[in-house]
Amino acid sequence: MKFGGVNLADAEGAILAHSMQAAQSPYDTGLCYRIAKGTTLNAQHMADLAAEGHETITVARLEAGDLHEDAAALALARALVPDEQSQGIRISGAGAGRVNLYALGAGLVRLDRAALEALNGIDPMITIATVPDYHRVDADGMIATIKIIAYGVAAAALEQAGAGAAGALRILPPVFATASLIETRVSREIPPDKGRRSMAGRLHRMGVMLSDRVVVPHREAELAGALAAAPGEVLLILTGSATSDPMDVAPQALRQAGGSVTRFGMPVDPGNLLFLGECQGRPVIGLPGCARSPALNGADWVLERVLCGCPVTSADIAAMGVGGLLKEIPTRPMPRGSD
Repeated sequence: MKFGGVNLADAEGAILAHSMQAAQSPYDTGLCYRIAKGTTLNAQHMADLAAEGHETITVARLEAGDLHEDAAALALARALVPDEQSQGIRISGAGAGRVNLYALGAGLVRLDRAALEALNGIDPMITIATVPDYHRVDADGMIATIKIIAYGVAAAALEQAGAGAAGALRILPPVFATASLIETRVSREIPPDKGRRSMAGRLHRMGVMLSDRVVVPHREAELAGALAAAPGEVLLILTGSATSDPMDVAPQALRQAGGSVTRFGMPVDPGNLLFLGECQGRPVIGLPGCARSPALNGADWVLERVLCGCPVTSADIAAMGVGGLLKEIPTRPMPRGSD
């Protein structure tokens, strides 16, 4: 691509590099108008620019083997997303060298970081920016934007950027339809339903239905029985008293129900007191108290992966600590700033 200043008389068919004011066409009435940057100049544009007194302008001109920015952005999008339905991604139209990618439905974004970094390393004019890996997205949520920075790029460079990039982005949809939340009470009073409402909201945005409310005394036997009888495909536990040890009431109740605990505690704050396990082939999440708030906490990261069928190991949870210092919540019993 050639870029630079030229005499106006030589600019027809070139791409205007910067927006410019032009005289109104004799075929119309009104004031002067601006020709937008990126416009391919025709004879009328030339006459209007000349009438405004311009003699030289800055333009870009594609050479043999170059692709226009819009065509290049769309071609790269199609190389990345060869199958929109199976990848769960919608490709937008192209404009100003940009194409956006959107989720077809709710789920988790999965990225091939190495492939995307390789794409961005081919030519500085060929770029893609994405949301983070494992980012939860709603239907029609933007997950990436492809931008061709110059007005055109070499087709060979674009082909190299797209090579091996197919499927580097995809949306994992939820694989479960129902969940049960079992709450415990430490007195005769039924606890407020704030926690249930927060969890119902989290599940609803992923298209998962929450079964009827179950509240049992904060004792191993009662909680174990409720776990065994719960109808949901995913089991959630929210205790009236914080679970502070792997041998505390809730983890022990899970074991008593025939299940197992695979991880207790996580290096994400808020969310430290989460535990993860399984019961009768169903995933079980012991929720930290911060799950009563709709604010983001460590339980969200685990819940979203579980709902979308991603295996979550102890090592996966351990790795969440880097970037796991989340926003403080106002209901926290002991704020971080306290001595």
